[in-house]
Amino acid sequence: MRYVVGYQPDERGADAVALGVAISRAQGIGLDIVYVVPENAPFVSVEPRGRRIKAGEQEITRARHEALALVPSDVEADFRVVDADSFSEGLINAAVEDAAALIVIGAASHGIFKRFTVGSVANALLHASPLPVALAPRGYQHNGPLTRMTAFIGQRPGSQAARDVAVTAADRRGVPLRLVSLVALDTREHSDSGEAIHQAHLHANSVLAETASKLLEGTATVTVAHGRSIEQAIDSLDWEDGELVIIGSSRLAQRNRLFLGSTALKVLRALPVPMVVVPAGNGAGAPRV
Repeated sequence: MRYVVGYQPDERGADAVALGVAISRAQGIGLDIVYVVPENAPFVSVEPRGRRIKAGEQEITRARHEALALVPSDVEADFRVVDADSFSEGLINAAVEDAAALIVIGAASHGIFKRFTVGSVANALLHASPLPVALAPRGYQHNGPLTRMTAFIGQRPGSQAARDVAVTAADRRGVPLRLVSLVALDTREHSDSGEAIHQAHLHANSVLAETASKLLEGTATVTVAHGRSIEQAIDSLDWEDGELVIIGSSRLAQRNRLFLGSTALKVLRALPVPMVVVPAGNGAGAPRV
């Protein structure tokens, strides 16, 4: 099993490599660090000794050196160059070709420190990828190993796939699994806040009982987080530096494809820790992260 890490020689690239290391560390999983270059790059550069080279050749050499320098010696990593019309297309093609389990990228560079913004690359992947996509918040530096998995649970399609992935990932690593039910009280759906919270607790405890029976290693807990908004509910939770959140794709997603719904987008923008979005399932079993 391999993870594809989308690399650019900037902060986003460093964040992506750090998250790839954290997720793969102590799992015996290798990283394919993928550097996407435009097709038909021109020849414009000349070395001091006069050898003409492609404009991107020096950049690729520098990117390879800088990317691999970010990977500790106990994690196996390869550096690949892929020609594609777009960064997201190149990553998806590389991941499918490698039969990878996950695509890892960094958030857009203009976001608040340790928070997410959805740039064009992330947006494209989060609405088209056939594989789970992991996003590192800006400034992510924890390079592992992971210390806790958190899965957001609900009653909509997609939550079951995320929970299955979280159970497998937590079990394989022997780390605690936290199940979180988010309740935004300032909505028409939850006009009676007391009843909404009560129903959330009932559902969460039911999910906890089912999930705990599937865990061979580690423990599972459940938390109901509420606030006037999704963002406030997330801010009320405690977060560990080595935490990874797993959430399901929108119910609007086609099978085996991602589609980030409005609630997941709100969650993404409020999180201070990395998040993995899991594609809509096809009944063939949950992907491994």
